Amino acid sequence: MAMIVSVDRLRLAARQTLPRWLFDYLDGGSYSESTLHRNIAALSEWRFVPQVLGALPQPDVRSSIFGRQQDVPIVLAPVGMAGMLSPDGEIKAARAAAGQGVQACVSHFSIVPIERIVQAVDPDFLAFQLYIFRNRDITRDMVSRAWDCGIHTLVVTVDTPVTPLRERDARNGFRNVSRLSGRHIAHMMVRPRWTFRAARAKGRTIGNLDRYGMGSNLFAQAATIAREIDPHIGWDEIRWLRDTWKGRLVVKGVMQPDDSAQAGRLGVDALVLSNHGGRQLDGAVAAIELLEDNIKAAGSVTEILVDGGFRYGTDVVKAVALGATGVMIGRPYAYGLAADGEQGVADVLDYFRQGILSTMTLLGAPDIAALRDNRDRLLRNL
Repeated sequence: MAMIVSVDRLRLAARQTLPRWLFDYLDGGSYSESTLHRNIAALSEWRFVPQVLGALPQPDVRSSIFGRQQDVPIVLAPVGMAGMLSPDGEIKAARAAAGQGVQACVSHFSIVPIERIVQAVDPDFLAFQLYIFRNRDITRDMVSRAWDCGIHTLVVTVDTPVTPLRERDARNGFRNVSRLSGRHIAHMMVRPRWTFRAARAKGRTIGNLDRYGMGSNLFAQAATIAREIDPHIGWDEIRWLRDTWKGRLVVKGVMQPDDSAQAGRLGVDALVLSNHGGRQLDGAVAAIELLEDNIKAAGSVTEILVDGGFRYGTDVVKAVALGATGVMIGRPYAYGLAADGEQGVADVLDYFRQGILSTMTLLGAPDIAALRDNRDRLLRNL
């Protein structure tokens, strides 16, 4: 793949690689997609004030996230069915992240089972995303499997009590179906390279769920998942996980400061402020808009990450300057995975790294502490 010049160009490469139904599943949001677009717009409203004539060495952007020192303040977000973007995609993404000194959060709905992923990647570089199912036995088993694999950071996603209409998925017939249709096959026929690789790959199901009898193919499993995620979870479930899970507990999908405060009272270790990349509540604010309010409310929670709309290293610097511990990125690395496998993910991470370093240099900020200390001089919301 040629040098990345923007995530938008990488998105185009992914669009030209994947069948339409799969690309739209990755790329789309709910209803009017206004939340998806707001995520990007809200970041653009913060503007830098450069500081010049200060000779600086290479900026130090190391950060401690989920108890691990990282080279840059980025974590790969969980992306469901990433193994459909490229064969063994979850392994490729996690391996690329570890090679760049970055952690990856494995999706509950990974095509590659977590047991295979940890054979290829040091579990110290992994977190595991958890959805709470109606069948608590399945949830308990997933928690045990993650721990037994050596993964000690659990990221419980709490913002999906229902799955709203995603127009692109409905238009493509990728919603509540149990098998490939003629339309899906037609989309695949015009993407022969992807189709050939997918046909040769072993992963035809959501491997993490195979043992639970939730369907014999990917489409049947996806339809079952929509019914099995428990819409009635509350703080009692978070309390139960805090009592059960011996490692770091992260809650992903919080937006209200009151919820961050409650998470702190229950002993949650970290939060990810998120509107699920615009895939859930249409018309929602961007997480970056509520970052400072949630930091003030979070109490004992010492790490607060944010996701949604991050496309440049400059975006990451804005979030960190506003107090975020780090940023989760999802679609950018998924585009890279689709376009060029493991190398594509590595290239995306390097693209973000170089953007962070150049931005810090132009701001005259030698490290993250200095960036935050001078935030009012260096950053404006206009």
